Amino acid sequence: MNFAELDFPLRNEDIVDLAKYAYAHPPQVAKEKLRLGWVCVPPSVGSGGHTTLFRMVQAAQDAGHDCSVVLYDRDDDDVTRHHEVLRRGWPWLTAKIVSSSVIDGHFDAFIASSWPTAHVIASRAPSSVRRFYFVQDFEPYFYPRGYLYQLAEDSYRLGFHVLALGDMVASELKSNCDLTPNAVLPFGCDRSLYRILPAPKQGRPRSGVVYYARQDSDRRGYLLAKAALEKFHVLCPDQEIHLYGDRVQGWSIPVTNHGNLPPESLNDLYNRTIGSIAMSFTNISLVASELLAAGNIPVLNESRTARQDASFAVWAPATPSGLAEALAKVVRYHDIEGRALEAALQIPPSWGVTEQQIVVEISDACRRLNKEEGTRVGEMT
Repeated sequence: MNFAELDFPLRNEDIVDLAKYAYAHPPQVAKEKLRLGWVCVPPSVGSGGHTTLFRMVQAAQDAGHDCSVVLYDRDDDDVTRHHEVLRRGWPWLTAKIVSSSVIDGHFDAFIASSWPTAHVIASRAPSSVRRFYFVQDFEPYFYPRGYLYQLAEDSYRLGFHVLALGDMVASELKSNCDLTPNAVLPFGCDRSLYRILPAPKQGRPRSGVVYYARQDSDRRGYLLAKAALEKFHVLCPDQEIHLYGDRVQGWSIPVTNHGNLPPESLNDLYNRTIGSIAMSFTNISLVASELLAAGNIPVLNESRTARQDASFAVWAPATPSGLAEALAKVVRYHDIEGRALEAALQIPPSWGVTEQQIVVEISDACRRLNKEEGTRVGEMT
């Protein structure tokens, strides 16, 4: 059995061959209320990338546009089995849920949310429909150099109107693809969910550290974080190590497994602990700002590009000892509560700024004929 082929994220007919691809930029849309299709793969509860995307969808819906979440399932056009997960995980999302089989001219614009969905839109959408690409990470880095890496990189060369989340993405698009995004959107943080809680009456001080475990995503550095926390336990054996996300086994040190936690429980855990490890080898994890909002000090693996979006975090060499020693300094700080309050002031603003900017960007782009975008595809093909 060829597992690589089973895991391939696209149907053959949805793979775009740049050598044969041409995109004639459509005319402007002369109306206020747009029909927008936000294309994504089916989510699992707790997916951070989907949460950020759905924030943008709901913002456009609240602004008066007619929004649909367009689910692309490689194996089945009947996506009704995914509805319950989506409604349970994001109950505040009011947009319609439809299958990617409806990608047609009834929409005014489609917005890709990942490299496979960019290929799907490019291969299926009629030329009359505008095409946008909400880029949350430089996705070629998700793979070793090979076919998937190339297809992910090609997705940025399809002539879409590119909306990049953060300076890291913008920098990588420029240096790797010679592409300047049409807009660079700022990171945000859900200040209503992640915040400093009132101190308990018994005055219990913060203690322990927390880590979000993602074993199936190498860019999240699970094995490095595991090695670092094992060394940290030797340095600070009195500090409890809390894990959430995946329930892990086989560690050589005691850990407290919480499994998946809802945001309210996460905020409580962040408020009870001193520090954390927030790993990512691509764009910075949104967990870092959520931790800071709750007064928890995150230690991040050193990253030249991601530093542009998180000058407030503690950066450490991407080695077990480097991360462990940095985390030990965090928990030994002389004024933990004072620093927690100060940290909460350093986080980005709410997602409202990002939401407003993306809605305006899509609306304005649909109402004008951008000749530069139309010619760019010809230069790339």
